[in-house]
Amino acid sequence: MSSSENPPGAPPPTDKTPTPASPPPGGGASKAILVAIVTVLVTGAVVGAFVLGRRSGSSGSSGSEGAGPSGPGTPSAGATVEGMPPPPPPKPLSVSSEGQPAVWVDVYSPAKVRGALVQNRWLQEQLKKPLGQGFASSWAAFFGSTGEDLKASFKGAVFDVVAGQLLDSPFRALWFVGGSDTNAPAFIIPSPSGSAVTAYESMDQVTSRGGFTAASCPEGATVKAPEGGFKISRWLVGEQSLYAGRASDRLVVARQPSMVLRGLCVELTKLEAPSGVDLELGFDNEVLGREMAFLSHALGLANGTRLQFAADGNKLVARGIAGPLKEQVRLDAQPLSEDLLKLVPADTPVLIALQLKLPESLEGSKVGAYWKGEDAGQVRTRQIAFVWTPRGDADLGHEFAILWGRTEDAAALKTMFNGGNGLVQATLCKHQVLASAPDVLQRLQKACEGQSPNLINAAGPVVKGLREPGSVTIGVNTGPLLSHLLADGYWSEQQLGKNKPVPSSAPPEIEAARRDLETLPYVGLRGTVQGNSLVPGGFGS
Repeated sequence: MSSSENPPGAPPPTDKTPTPASPPPGGGASKAILVAIVTVLVTGAVVGAFVLGRRSGSSGSSGSEGAGPSGPGTPSAGATVEGMPPPPPPKPLSVSSEGQPAVWVDVYSPAKVRGALVQNRWLQEQLKKPLGQGFASSWAAFFGSTGEDLKASFKGAVFDVVAGQLLDSPFRALWFVGGSDTNAPAFIIPSPSGSAVTAYESMDQVTSRGGFTAASCPEGATVKAPEGGFKISRWLVGEQSLYAGRASDRLVVARQPSMVLRGLCVELTKLEAPSGVDLELGFDNEVLGREMAFLSHALGLANGTRLQFAADGNKLVARGIAGPLKEQVRLDAQPLSEDLLKLVPADTPVLIALQLKLPESLEGSKVGAYWKGEDAGQVRTRQIAFVWTPRGDADLGHEFAILWGRTEDAAALKTMFNGGNGLVQATLCKHQVLASAPDVLQRLQKACEGQSPNLINAAGPVVKGLREPGSVTIGVNTGPLLSHLLADGYWSEQQLGKNKPVPSSAPPEIEAARRDLETLPYVGLRGTVQGNSLVPGGFGS
């Protein structure tokens, strides 16, 4: 989507936001985890914008009152549907590769999560501003159209049918890797309720405009196609299309027909909510890249690591990191040291801290034997942190630093990190620091010396949470994170050119949107080794 498709004064398309530039070599884990977290946050904001845009009591109101997210005065989508010629016959769809399920969001309590978004004052305010309008504008006509507009059997807005009925049962949003068409998720409703099936049939009856058929699943899938193959409908309203498909055990909706087919063909497990968890984000360690697979092996994480959240009143709160561990556990449980808290700037967008057991000596042969599970002699717990400022433009350089909690390992670290991309090294706050650039190192030095705020100056609940014993700790400062990504995304849309400096300030509406984003809270997730699993713990501002 180009910037020209945005309404006047709205920020650029925010679909760039959840896809920051790739991390440096060895940083695959941070990329995978961050993309997952940002996906939750941004998806929540988008869904919240649509939910909050509904007029109250829509199910019993007339079409003239049902402006929905588009607001008063928006042209009805009825003209788009009314008078259309008969839909064209479906076309055959061929998807050669199955794609690997990589990241998913399981929503166990849709009504509870939706209620939290409805009651959130920040989202209500943003919906009236360019930031919220930028999220909702392109889909306003689709979701704001009413059953009366479409001459359908249902009343109220399309969004009420989709969010209130079709997605009212537990569902999974699933992202795949592999292939150029896997950039959007498939929304899968397993074992749909009667009301979900009725909502699906109602939408399909009045909005279906052509579609596709698939005689079989993509190569590699174990699910068998039904007799006659799969039917994938194209739902067209307000010049926007969604694609939907149905099987005996599920309903699937997605932006692309190929994703619907993958959603119909993927193996599914029953969605069972852990106690006190309303939304859970999971990922497959083995398919998210070599770095992620290696880090999972290094930490002893088995496949099935999950980030857990709960709907608490008018907000989503972090519950922590859960998941099984392999037989050889390489994680310890300790609080973050005071020296580390002094070293990390308070506005750091992403912090990942590990309590990792490694051989006493980091000699190459010892470390190699250790990774193979062989006896490498005595081991020692190292506190290792990764601080990262993601960028919303692939042309911008990475900004990261590795904070190593044992300065005696300095010589070994020079050997370990001697790749083509040189790192700037220094000893700060009793940590050996390896930074991607001098200015990154300078920010850390100012925090260490108290010249700028560090994590000890963060909100009380955040400091308390960071001081609790943990094995893996993730801190996402969502305000600075999304503010930076928005600015990067805006300037990248302006196509300034590599040799042209970025102006010191953006237009007023972009700066206002950044200030609003900067008020978002700190989200902390912690997983602590207990037996053969990680016990979750969450905190935040």
